Amino acid sequence: LTAIALGEIALEVGLPPGVLNVVTGPGSSVGQAIVEHPGIDKIAFTGDTTTGKGIMRGAADTLKQITLELGGKSPNIVLADADLDAALRGATTGIFYGKGEVCAAGSRLLVDRAIKDEFIDKLAARTKKMVPGDPMNPKTKLGAIASKTQLERVLNYVAIGTKEGGTIVAGGHRADIGTGKGWFMEPTVFADVTPAMTIAREEIFGPVLAAIEFADLEEAIARANDTIYGLAAAVWTRDVKKAHHVARRLKAGTVWVNAYNLY
Repeated sequence: LTAIALGEIALEVGLPPGVLNVVTGPGSSVGQAIVEHPGIDKIAFTGDTTTGKGIMRGAADTLKQITLELGGKSPNIVLADADLDAALRGATTGIFYGKGEVCAAGSRLLVDRAIKDEFIDKLAARTKKMVPGDPMNPKTKLGAIASKTQLERVLNYVAIGTKEGGTIVAGGHRADIGTGKGWFMEPTVFADVTPAMTIAREEIFGPVLAAIEFADLEEAIARANDTIYGLAAAVWTRDVKKAHHVARRLKAGTVWVNAYNLY
């Protein structure tokens, strides 16, 4: 709907017809036609990794330029010397902004063992205060999941995380806002997550945070880089030299320092 509204606004302000075209339809047909059409020179795609691979293959025949911004399992690293209040705000914003349906969502929270218990307790308390609501209400900070299918996918990952040994400290269930409409999910935090667990490795694309502890800086960096993705990352610390040291060693296209998802 946002894209359609943008097209309407472009016409209203006088952009000549045909300069901006909004074409709606499923990627399997409309998207594929765009990728394969010889009159289109450039494709920019944001979305699923598997789809991105298909676009890359499909664009090869016409030698199109392509830009792909695909999935992520981005690490959000909180060191023991961080401003914990700021890091708490960053951790919740990093994963729950857009209900976690954000490619760069900070879905892996790496916390120093020395502060782990305190930080996760405060994070759980903060998360429990976040209540899903009507997306059309300006005061709502946690809206609906995109579809029933996606909600079921998120709930399935929650079940897998529990089965594999993760501990839910906040959320974990479908939410009901009282209207009988929409697909809502409680913001969810898992503790006791290990790097090998499914919820620590696969993109959930929902409001589910996996908290993983680390013993020292080297382990934090190693665990942050232990992923097939390399989209984004963040580090929280009061030590500027340490922040730059970590940032240089993280294998991510974007690294924030004492912030998350701020461009």
